[in-house]
Formats: sequence, C-alpha cells, structure tokens
Amino acid sequence: MKKGISRVLKWLWLALFVPAVALAQAPVKLAMIEGLSGGNANGGEAVFRNLVWALERVNERGGVRLPGGARRLVLERYDSKGQIEEALSLLRAAIDDGAQFILQGNSSAVTAALIEAVNKHNEREPQRRVVLLNYSAVDPILTNEKCSFWHFRFDAHADMRMAALMTVLKDDRSIRSVYLIGQDYSFGQAVLREARRQLGAQRPDIQIVGDELHPLLRIKDFAPYATKIKASGADAVITGNFSNDLTLLVKAAKEVGFEGKFYTFYGNALGAPAAMGEAGIGRVLAVADWLPNVPTGASEAFYQAFRARYPKPADDYVHLRMQLLVEALAQAIERAGSTEAKPVAQALERANVSMAGQGGTMRAADHQFQQPLVVGVMDRQGAPGVKFDVEGSGYGFRVVRAIPAAQAQQPHACTMARP
Repeated sequence: MKKGISRVLKWLWLALFVPAVALAQAPVKLAMIEGLSGGNANGGEAVFRNLVWALERVNERGGVRLPGGARRLVLERYDSKGQIEEALSLLRAAIDDGAQFILQGNSSAVTAALIEAVNKHNEREPQRRVVLLNYSAVDPILTNEKCSFWHFRFDAHADMRMAALMTVLKDDRSIRSVYLIGQDYSFGQAVLREARRQLGAQRPDIQIVGDELHPLLRIKDFAPYATKIKASGADAVITGNFSNDLTLLVKAAKEVGFEGKFYTFYGNALGAPAAMGEAGIGRVLAVADWLPNVPTGASEAFYQAFRARYPKPADDYVHLRMQLLVEALAQAIERAGSTEAKPVAQALERANVSMAGQGGTMRAADHQFQQPLVVGVMDRQGAPGVKFDVEGSGYGFRVVRAIPAAQAQQPHACTMARP
C-alpha cells in the first residue's frame, strides 16, 4: 500500500513540476558589443534602450518557441569604448559567456573587424558558431566586398541613404554649392565618395566648394571647420557625422552665422535639433528608416509606446529598424527550430517582418535589409506635420519624402562564400 502511494506521489510530482522545469529553458544569449563610454557613449546607450525594449516585447509573448520549449532572449552588454581591439577581445569574452548572437553597429570600422573575426572563429570552432547582427554600421563595403554569410545588416547603407537625400536635394534649385565634411574613417570616407558621385550624376551644376575629413570623435571645437564652411559660401553642407561630431559641428555653424542647409544622415536626434535651434528650421534635413512624425496611426502608436517605456526626454531616440532586427531574429530562430548559427542564418535570409505599419525583407544575396526610407526637415513642434518633437527640444522633423523599399534598394557586388 505504501509502495503504491509512493508511486502515485512520484507521478504527481512529475506531473506538477516537470512541465514547469521544461518551460524554464536556458535563455538565448545575445551580446551587444558597443561603445558605452567615450565620445559616442550616448549613441551606445540609445541602442541599448532600443534593444531592451525589443527583447521585452518578444519575452512578453513567451519568448521564442522551440521544440524543447519556449526560451527567453537575454541581452548582455559589453563596452568596447568604440575601439577595434577592445571589441575583438570582447567578442571572445561574449562567446565564452555563451552568446550565440552578436549585436553591434555604431562603427563601421569595428563591424569590419568583427566580420573578419567571426568568419575565422566560425571556421575554427564550428560547434560554437555565432551570427553578427548589424543595426547601424553603414559602410557599403560590409555587404559588398566584405559580405559574409554570418553578417546581416538592418540599416540602409550609406549609398542608400545618400540616394534618399538626393531625391530632395536634386529638386532644390536654391542650392548651387555644397561643402562636404565627414569623419576620417571608412564610413565617413564612403559618405563623401558617394556624395561626389551622386552630385555628379544628378546635379552636375552644383559646385563642391569644400571637401574634407576630420578625426573621428576627437574634435572638441569645430569653430575652425565652421569658419571655413561659412567662408566658402556654400549653400548646404552634406555630412554623415554622428554623435558629438554632428552636434558640435551644428553648434559651431550656428555660432559663426552659417545660414545654409544641412543634409545629414543623423541630424534628427542625439542633441542636434536642440543645438541648431531656430536656425535649423527648414534648413536641417535627415534621412532615416523611420521618423516619429510619419503620418500614420500605427506609427504614432508605436512612438507613443516607446515614450511610455522611456519617458525622459534625453532617452527619446527610437529606431524602428532595431525593433525589426529583434523580430527578424526571433522569427528566424522559430523557423529554424534551433539557436544554432547556420540554420538561423539560413532562416534570416528569408526574414520578412513588419511593425508600426512598416515592413522589410532581407536580401539573401548580400544580407542587406530592404526597407522604406524617409527624409524629414526640421521645424517647430506644432507646425503642420510636426506633432512630436525630439528630446524635448521643441523641434521635430516633418516627413517631406517617402522612398519605397523597391526604390531605396541599390545593386550589390557581394560574392558570398557559404558554409
């Protein structure tokens, strides 16, 4: 009798507790390797907030569904200080910590080094392969000559962004001369190179009155550069600068009395609108995958949900593409039925995700995400088309051009080696 009771209790224990144990699967580890201190620390922290919010959404619906049970996604952060050698060291640490997916993007030079390191690691240790997910590094070479089966880019690369800006600039007949300025590394060089090419093709009448590069995130005083810009007589500045290199440039230009336009990649956040102030109205343009004032109900609801999660004005920097990146990863893991790198990468090649009324697909040939782009112009909050401002500055961006994904795409020169 006691033996029978014992057997019943044993099976009752199994019935009660084994399902719970099965559901408590080990989480899927993601590692963000990014500059979280130094000149672009604010950019790194903004990325982290976006990724955390995206992971929360996946985990709130139960995580990723796998044959062995649902698993949560967890994100560990590693501060590379924006340095290549530090990032490479942290890649090894993240893999040793069990990370299967590496996320990075705020430096194209770092991304290029990580692609090479991941390629070598995956060949050397196939049992511990990882996938590199790039949310912001936009040097075109990363999905062209340096393309890799293990690397996926979710931001529009520099040539795509420049082409989007040109859809507006080519129609602006008030611009007769431009000044090109950028950061002296692979991305900044690519931006200016493409600006020269596209100006020559679409507006050969525009004179380039300045063309220079400056050290990356090291300049504390942009007054000498701003003085040259003003003295050149340029009607507009074209720049891919980001973080302090953009904010300080814009401030200096304002202080020396430059009244021309800024055609930017990143002029819509991280302090730039507040720095320009009234002088930026109608003069600062920015290209992005999405802007808060995209005029749809789904877009507005998405933005308001982000602000509810991060209500501080200083935290107001949301990237729809980073949400889509995490959604694409979750989709790929579930389609693959595994967290192993190769089947997940194969599933990522078929990624097709949407959110807030905007969708995108991964192009398998080069692993460049294809998505719509928008160009916005700065104006006061409350002006037509500017319901939302940026970072509590009182200034926002009105969408003046929407570029469909089919128009935004560019040809590629990727010859991918596949495992």
